[in-house]
Amino acid sequence: MNVLWLVGVALPVFFLGYRFYSRYLQQVLAGGTEEPPPSVTMKDGVDYVPSRTPVVFSHHFASIAGAGPIVGPTVALIYGYVPVWLWVVLGSVFIGAVQDYTSLFVSMRERGHSMAQVANRTMGRFGFFLVVSFSIIMLLLLTSAFLGLSATALTSLVPPDQLRIEGGRTLLRIVAGADGLPRAKVGGVASTSLIIITLGAPLIGWLVYRRGMTMRSMIPLAMAVCIASIAAGLLYPLSLSPVAWMLILTFYVVLASGLPVWVILQPRDFINSFLLYAGMAVLIVGAVGGGLVGGGLRMPAWNLAGGRQALGMVWPFLFITVACGAISGFHAMVTGGTTAKQLSSERAARGVGYGGMLLESVLAVLVIVAVAAGLSLEQYQGLVYPAAKGAASNPVLAFALGMGALVHRGLGLRMEYGTVFGMLMVEGFIVTTLDTAARLNRYLLEELWAVLFKRVPAPMRSHLFNAVIVSGLMFALCYTNTFKYIWPIFGSANQLMAALTMIVVSVWLAARSRPSWFAVAPAIFMMATTLVSLWQLLTNKYLPNRNYPLTVTAIVLMLLAAGVIVLALRQWRTHGRRPPQIASQA
Repeated sequence: MNVLWLVGVALPVFFLGYRFYSRYLQQVLAGGTEEPPPSVTMKDGVDYVPSRTPVVFSHHFASIAGAGPIVGPTVALIYGYVPVWLWVVLGSVFIGAVQDYTSLFVSMRERGHSMAQVANRTMGRFGFFLVVSFSIIMLLLLTSAFLGLSATALTSLVPPDQLRIEGGRTLLRIVAGADGLPRAKVGGVASTSLIIITLGAPLIGWLVYRRGMTMRSMIPLAMAVCIASIAAGLLYPLSLSPVAWMLILTFYVVLASGLPVWVILQPRDFINSFLLYAGMAVLIVGAVGGGLVGGGLRMPAWNLAGGRQALGMVWPFLFITVACGAISGFHAMVTGGTTAKQLSSERAARGVGYGGMLLESVLAVLVIVAVAAGLSLEQYQGLVYPAAKGAASNPVLAFALGMGALVHRGLGLRMEYGTVFGMLMVEGFIVTTLDTAARLNRYLLEELWAVLFKRVPAPMRSHLFNAVIVSGLMFALCYTNTFKYIWPIFGSANQLMAALTMIVVSVWLAARSRPSWFAVAPAIFMMATTLVSLWQLLTNKYLPNRNYPLTVTAIVLMLLAAGVIVLALRQWRTHGRRPPQIASQA
């Protein structure tokens, strides 16, 4: 199949979904009224900061479109590119974008609070405890998975022949690998670039929020920081061990999750957004160029048997592996944690929430094209599902190599350029997801303490105290488990969080006598999918392998989900409504 088919069919579907379906959702949610946003009514200069919509969109998109829409589809491609593409396109329009938009809007109407606090007001204190506990565990799994993935990616070494480097002519540093054979330091370039971008972020934040500069005037500086970081990475690629990177990133997360958003979070997302947008543009041009020259997809369209052997049955595991490319509960953490506190208008929620998810799905489609067109099944399995004992799964490198091959075929550029750019593109957003998720977990802990204690002890009110807790647990779980063990249970928890979010939104709408079928239907599907996946992980992997931390985690997640379902059904009865008859209202 020509690569253009996957892109050419997906884009019109996304456009129609935004044009018609999101407008219907806007009418139902707003109810014909508009209220002042919490960023204005609760402005504090730290978390509640009214910001321009393009700035908020950049932060929001960079946060939700971290490594998820790249890693998830890459890992799931073992099932074949057709089922992954179908889930990304249809799932995002009817489930993922609906969750993002509705959770963002409800959070804005609820003073910018998280879904846990919304559950507190709609389902009572016990509902709050259930949702906040689930949210903390899910974010812990997310940060642990991405911490290990980042450490692996930043230390990636690639044989020169895989980059089609001939005669030693390359801008990359060539070193000897553990086996004595030459390797190109692709991860080292991303390591140096990551450090420079992070150090440059506070300067932009200071210029904007302390010196009154506009974000538009910062565009040249942000682009200069990106270019300088890449040049420095090529000249001075950094070499550290995976454990060293885990420690460095944990220390960084402690600082970033406690500082005001304008110091690192917003400006770093702003800088990284140029890498992401540029990467998406390169992927689009590469796909078009490759399609015009007759480029086909090298990986199989269907490989359900191979996927079952590697991950499990296509249902439920495909639907929890893709994660952020189609729907992600983490997005609700972002919308109710940071985005709702920064939007300066309720009208902007549609473009940021629904539109942001669709743009992320465009990225996921491009990832499918890059990997399926750039790698053979054998190459793909060697990177993502290595047979060698102790070898680490490296889906980031698989995507980077796929992007390099696609750009080489479509634009004629040397493969090493596209590969390095792909690595830079992903790695910057892994770290963005890390600091955003840790900050959200810090918020949740602060909300939990406020409910548990009439007078919260002084240490527990400290940003640093809570940041150390979430970062320390992140490191401990990552250090004791590999990516291939954490990602499946994170995917289950992530999608289960999406189902719980839809349930909270449904109860919120029911309390206001508004239609809620568009939230109930996805909630039922995702709840069934994720509970089945958790049960299979528990009985087929964690218990037989005596992985007690993940065994306990899976059991707790299922119990928390069951508790939320019971409370939601009680609330529907309290409001004099039965769960909507989906078929009759659709």
